[in-house]
Amino acid sequence: METYLVGGFVRDRLLDRPHSDRDWVVVGSDTEDMLARGFRRVGKDFPVFLHPCSKEEYALARGRDTKGKLTTGPGITLEEDLARRDLTINAIAMNPAGTLIDPFHGRRDLEVGILRHLPGFADDPLRVLRLARFAAQLDFSIAEETSALARRMVDRGDLAFLAPERIWQE
Repeated sequence: METYLVGGFVRDRLLDRPHSDRDWVVVGSDTEDMLARGFRRVGKDFPVFLHPCSKEEYALARGRDTKGKLTTGPGITLEEDLARRDLTINAIAMNPAGTLIDPFHGRRDLEVGILRHLPGFADDPLRVLRLARFAAQLDFSIAEETSALARRMVDRGDLAFLAPERIWQE
């Protein structure tokens, strides 16, 4: 079992922004193993567990099977998990020793202040709103191809089916 800090914590740390919520991804494990180690399952739709001591959230790595369906299991790699995230700047992981794993060059995008999507961006229309929020909060520009994809999603009406509570949370 390997654990990595992921997402906003790593991004904000690299930007020297306040970062308190730590999200962990677990590679090489499954639900039974997590429960045997004393973790408590809290995710209904996703395999998310609370650490027995720190109470921080640990999510099993997720990838896509050959039909495109989200799947978990000990064989899912860190890179597969990072690939399903929204933006390159949110697809950077850090191991417990502090080494960065950045297969999609998110650190470079942080340095130049650009938001660039990953293949999984269109999986969730809420990501269009997240894109706008990140652009405003971080004062980053949006890559041309990412802007074009977001426009296509809006034009198709993808956002019309978002639950109001999800929009409010964003």
